[in-house]
Order: sequence, then C-alpha cells, then structure tokens
Amino acid sequence: MKPRDIAAYAFLAVTWGLSFLVLLKVVHAFGWVGAVTLRSLIAGITLFLLAAATRRRLDFSAGWRHFATVGATTVAAQLIGLSYATPRIGTAMAAILVAAIPLFSMILGQLWGLERITVRGLAGLLLGAAGIVVLVGFPSVPITPSFVFGCAASLFSSFSAAFGSNYANRHLRSAGSFELTGAAFLFGGLMTLPLLLVVPVPAMPRPVDFLYLVLLACVMSALTYVVYFRLVASIGATRTISVEFAVTTIAVLVGTVMLGESLAIIQGFGAVAIIGGCILVLDPFPRRAKAAALPSAPPLV
Repeated sequence: MKPRDIAAYAFLAVTWGLSFLVLLKVVHAFGWVGAVTLRSLIAGITLFLLAAATRRRLDFSAGWRHFATVGATTVAAQLIGLSYATPRIGTAMAAILVAAIPLFSMILGQLWGLERITVRGLAGLLLGAAGIVVLVGFPSVPITPSFVFGCAASLFSSFSAAFGSNYANRHLRSAGSFELTGAAFLFGGLMTLPLLLVVPVPAMPRPVDFLYLVLLACVMSALTYVVYFRLVASIGATRTISVEFAVTTIAVLVGTVMLGESLAIIQGFGAVAIIGGCILVLDPFPRRAKAAALPSAPPLV
C-alpha cells in the first residue's frame, strides 16, 4: 500500500476503535435513542453539505425506497442495537460481536445468490459461530436479563448491518458513496426520531456532551465513510474491510485499559475464533486478484 493508504487505514482503525468510548458518553448524555437519531441526522446533513461544498452532483434515480431500506437496516436498526447493547455488555464484547458482520453477510449473500460459498468460507462461518457461542455463553460477568438483552441487541445490530450491505449490493450498485451513505443516515435518523417520544433524552446534556455528539457524527461517521470508500477505490474492497479486525482490537484495548472491563480466558478464545472466522470469510490478502465488487458497509460505530 502507498503511504497515504496506510495512513487512511490507520485513521479508520483508530477512529472506529475509539468510537465505542465516545458512543458510551453520547448514549449516557442523550439516551440510546437520542444518540442514534441525532448522530444520524447530523452525519447525513454533514455529508450533503460536503457534497454541496465540493459541487458534487448527486443521483438518487435508483428510487427512494431502496435508500430508505438501507437506512432502516444499516443505520436505524444497526445503531439502535449497538447503542442499546454497548452500555449493557461493555465495549469489548460489543466490538467483538460487531466483527461478526462478515459472517452474517456471507450467509445472506449465499441465500440471495450474490456470492458462492467456498470451503474456506464455510470453515470461517463455523469457526465464527462457535466463537459467538463461547463469547456469549461464558461471560465474565453474571448472566442477567440486561446482559442477555444486550447480547441479543448486539447480534441484531450486526445482522442488520449485513442485511443492509447485501441489499445495497443487490439494488444500489450504481449509487455513489455520498448518495448511499448520506441518504441512509438521513432516513435512519428520521425513522428513529418518533422513538424519542418513548425514550426521551434523560436530561439537559452538558456542552461537552454536544462536542462528543458532533465528534461521533461528523468525524466518526460521516468523515470516516468518505475515507473508507476512497480507500476501497485505492486498495480494493476486501483488503479495506479487513480494517474491522484492527477496529475490534483497539476497541477491546480501550474497554480493558480505559474502562476496566474484563474478558474471561474462555471468552478470549471466543474472540479469537470470531476474528479468525472473519479472516477465513474475507480472505483479505488473496494470492490472486479478484474481481472488484461493491464492499460491505463497515460498522457504523
């Protein structure tokens, strides 16, 4: 990779890895619904303003229903699940379960006929599934209803991200990254907006909380997606999506070092199994070049 590609790769890994810590602060201040809604709307508006500032022509001829579906899954459902789960199961477990997105993506891609599963991919799926069972089934904390619902929400989040990515691959191949990402954030934010009537912002946030919100929305959501898609164009989709492994590693370190979270030894084996399964599924450094394809959307953490 060129030096700028390495810099972009490192930027994505560090930014998305640290985003779990910022997400916790935003959820604490704005509530898990407010965090999703405000983050999504600010990120979507930021991308459209950036497109206008650069005089980028946007094309939504694919139809609003397709963009709305991606917004409902990769933004609304994914972020609702992630924002609900992270305070309940910790950043380390949430980050590891987010790394399972490629596993769900391969299953859906196989069912929809978007890709053909290989022996290597099947081995990755089985290894990753075993890792999820170990990670969730042998926690280092007491198994409480909050923990169980948190794990379920995190897995639902990963499944929603995989569903939206495959849907976009199937119906929005011609859409540009600005159109796809900006519309998804705006639709996702508008869809979760009514939920604020049920789960309102708990109290008036502090000025620093608004700073965290802007950082999460503008830098860790909108800007990272621009960098991500540029990196895809430079080094390819498969090698770029492998950044999820580095994201998970950094997020786990943040959870253990800065937040005092812990994983049992057996959970460590589960985490290794999930990441190993994803490596088999993604095959980030194949020996032979493969045909370019629309990349799976990275985690919106």
